[in-house]
Amino acid sequence: MKSEELRSLQASLKKRYRETPEAALVTLRARGRLGDGVSCSIQTGKALVAAGLHPATGGNGLAACSGDMLLEALVACAGVTLNAVATSLGIELRDASLEAEGDLDFRGTLGVSKEVPVGFQNIRLKFTLDTDAPEDQIENLLRLTQRYCVVFQTLARTPKLSIERVK
Repeated sequence: MKSEELRSLQASLKKRYRETPEAALVTLRARGRLGDGVSCSIQTGKALVAAGLHPATGGNGLAACSGDMLLEALVACAGVTLNAVATSLGIELRDASLEAEGDLDFRGTLGVSKEVPVGFQNIRLKFTLDTDAPEDQIENLLRLTQRYCVVFQTLARTPKLSIERVK
């Protein structure tokens, strides 16, 4: 896709959202159902994914780990955002790869230590870019990717979370 095509595609949406801000508010949903053993089947819209325990918590490694899925969502979102920003700025990327790494101490998850937090302590997102763009354009590309990546920004700025039982 060319820069002009993307801008044209998004122009009417941006206009609508400026004129009617409430039209930009969309609720995304994820659904799952408990499965065999200690697992949960997630409907992704494109496929059914079985999520289960990570081997470090007693899983057999055959089901997707939710921590891995979080990192995969970050890579997917950052990759799409990078591609859209590069397209919008007219930066040619011959190739690009992304990798997310996260550090977990499973003592928190397993309740072995109350001093160890549950969840990732560190997450690193790495980009390998094949481009002739000058360094200042690459820095801008990465800055804008970080700024507009929904998953990155959600992790960076924790949203209000709630949990409720629905009868």
